[in-house]
This record gives sequence, structure tokens and C-alpha cells, in this order.
Amino acid sequence: MADEIHETTAPDGTTHTTTIIDREPRRGGGWGMGLILLVVLAVAAFVAFQFLANDKTESGAITEAAQKVGNAAEDVGDAAQKAVD
Repeated sequence: MADEIHETTAPDGTTHTTTIIDREPRRGGGWGMGLILLVVLAVAAFVAFQFLANDKTESGAITEAAQKVGNAAEDVGDAAQKAVD
């Protein structure tokens, strides 16, 4: 740690003193960055799981609707067969 003191005297006789204090850089900034990264990853995981859950729900609804259409077509086919007999 090195401190510097500079004195400047103006032509009118006034003196101005400047002190420069050289401090060691702070350590431990990694904790804050690590915490921020952890929060960002948690939010990203939550959003990803929500997206995947919505995709599964949508696929399940489409599958169920297709089965209902298939069942209805089978019922119509059975009714038509009975009408012909």
C-alpha cells in the first residue's frame, strides 16, 4: 500500500494538498457473482420445466382428442353397418 501526498503552491502563495491513497483491491466478489449465476440458473430451469410441462399437456390433449374422433368414427361405422343389415 503506497500513499502519495502532492503539494502544489500557486503563484499567489496558496497551497493545495492532494493525497492519493492506494488500497488493495477487494477480494470476494466471486460470492456475489456465484449467487447471481445460481439464481439465473434456477429461473432458467423453472422456465424450461414449465415449457416442457405445457408441451406434455398439449400433446396429451391432442392424443385424447384424436382418440375421441377415432371412437366417434367407429360408432358411425357401426351404426352404418347396422343400417345396411
